[in-house]
Formats: sequence, C-alpha cells, structure tokens
Amino acid sequence: MEKLSINKIKWLRTLHSKKYRESEGFFIVEGEKMIDELISHQPDDIHCLVVTEKFSNQKSAAIDIETYHASEREFERISTLKNPQGILAVLKQSIIQIKPFDLNKNILILDGIQDPGNLGTIIRSADWFGIDQIFCSSDTVEIYNPKVIQASMGSVFRLNINYGSIADFISATTLPVFGALLSGTSCFESKIPTPGILIIGNEGNGISPSVSKLITHPITIPKIGAAESLNAGVACGILLSIWHK
Repeated sequence: MEKLSINKIKWLRTLHSKKYRESEGFFIVEGEKMIDELISHQPDDIHCLVVTEKFSNQKSAAIDIETYHASEREFERISTLKNPQGILAVLKQSIIQIKPFDLNKNILILDGIQDPGNLGTIIRSADWFGIDQIFCSSDTVEIYNPKVIQASMGSVFRLNINYGSIADFISATTLPVFGALLSGTSCFESKIPTPGILIIGNEGNGISPSVSKLITHPITIPKIGAAESLNAGVACGILLSIWHK
C-alpha cells in the first residue's frame, strides 16, 4: 500500500469539480457500505482506493485494487463530506451504464432538478419502487456529483439514467405523459398506467412551460395543510408509491 502523495491529493481534489470530473472521466464515492458493495460486485470499475489507518489492514488484505494510505488530516483534504468516514473510492464514469430505454417499462423524467440531495433521493426512491429508467433534462444536476452519489446510497449504480432534450425524447414515444402540476387531477383519483411516463419538475419553479405542453395527464398531490409546497424528492416518492400500485 502506497502513501498518498501530494500530487495524488491535488488530483483527487480536482474531482470535487464537475469540470474535471468530465475531463478526467472519474468521480469519487465515499462510505464503507457503498464501497464494500462495489468491491464485491464491480471491482474492475474501481480506479483506486484511499483509506485511513482505520481501514488499512482489512481493505488492503482483502482486495487486489490500487490502494493509498492517508493520514486523517490528508483524508479531510480530499473528502467531500463534512464528517469523513476514512474510506474513499475513485470510480470510472463508465460504471454507470447508459443504454437505450425499454418503452415497455415505466420511465421517470426529471425536469431541471438542481439540488444534488434531491436527485440522489429521487434515484434511491425510484430504485425502491422498481423504476429503473430515468431521463433527465440537460440542466438537471449531474449524477456524478458527490452529493448525488451519497444520497442515492448506491442506487445510482443500478439504474439506467440518460440526459438530453425532454421534448425530443417524448416525441419519439407514444406513451401517456403524466406530470406533477398544481392544477392537475388528484393523484389518488388518477391511475398512472404502465408503461407510462411521469415528469417531476424543478424544486422552485416546477415543470417548465415548454415541457408542460407535452403532458397529456396533469396530476397533483392534494394539499390539506398550510405548507406552500412539497420537496421535489418527497413529492416524487409519493407519486412513485401510487404508480407502483
């Protein structure tokens, strides 16, 4: 096991930036549980590991992956977390498979989701409810963002997630399009068919006007209390639970 060099620290810190994640083709994953899953099922996609003393013996002995040892202080410099756990993996972006969608299965569309935590939560919820196809607008936060990866708790590695023009994507299908709008029919009264498309909009502005025009079945989650709005991740979870039925 090599000691983490200054140059390696500098390189790892560049992966905190979207610009360098794109140019380098790598991204960072942290957390023992997710990394153990990756080691067990997809070790070839792990570029390298960085561990502190806490994990040095058990990880280096168990796997044949390039591994670096870092002091607690060094690890804090490369970690993307407020409370680093002491183990980090650098993965190839190719680990997240991008494949053509199966139009005989449900598709979740995300229009302008900006908060990484929301996107990660939505991905995790979709995985829970068996929705494994997500299409994101070009301005949705990237899936390689560390906060997206963390919030997804590994679900991001199991789903097919594409980015592009929502209008172009929908125009190429004949599936019914359901969208979460304030003016829609109650989601408890409107059955979302399978296969079908469900659109979730931006946290602050909802579904964009250009995408709203493509919705064939507007639905809403009825408001009972005084809250102004629902978190996008929470709203998506409610609708996915109904779609699942």
